[in-house]
Amino acid sequence: MINVALPKGRLGEKVYAMFEKAGYECPSIKENSRKLIFENKEKGVRYFWVKPSDVSIYVERGSADIGVCGKDILLEYEPDVYETLDLNMGKCHMAVAAKKDFYDNNDKTLRVATKFVNIAKKYYASKCRDIDIIKLNGSIEIAPILDLSDVIVDIVETGTTLKENNLEVVEKFLPISARVIVNKASFKFKTEEIEKINKSLKEQVEAND
Repeated sequence: MINVALPKGRLGEKVYAMFEKAGYECPSIKENSRKLIFENKEKGVRYFWVKPSDVSIYVERGSADIGVCGKDILLEYEPDVYETLDLNMGKCHMAVAAKKDFYDNNDKTLRVATKFVNIAKKYYASKCRDIDIIKLNGSIEIAPILDLSDVIVDIVETGTTLKENNLEVVEKFLPISARVIVNKASFKFKTEEIEKINKSLKEQVEAND
């Protein structure tokens, strides 16, 4: 059995379609149910839906052989997995955003609100900028408005949410897309099957370029 962790939502559905095209279909996944685990014994595959930010944990700890998650997760949490393929989908950027009248005064410590603590720290370390990190888990856009922070570091896709909250992008600094990740032990014991899947996914990505 190949165990595949799919991120819940639109991205996961697109990824499943790619696996289906690769010959690993599992019709029950398309049924309208609250089930989270689906398997096709004939094809030797089991899929399960998980929260996108948890995919890497399932793969790293071996509950899943293969998973798909954003590059942001891999850079933030640095799981001990193989990254085998850029799927070229789910594209967005990590960016610094602030109120429209923001001016960065280098004499002061910059207050940065984010849920991507490690990514933000590395980014500002590369600029030798002194920062105070404020870790938030949601609604990060309101931090500068309520004067909790000077800037935010977050994922930006269209920028609509920022505009609606009178914020703007100061700098985009990290392109993000969905990546295929593989458990290291699984790769050792299920090499042939995993490489076959990866090859088919890669061909599909190249065909769409």
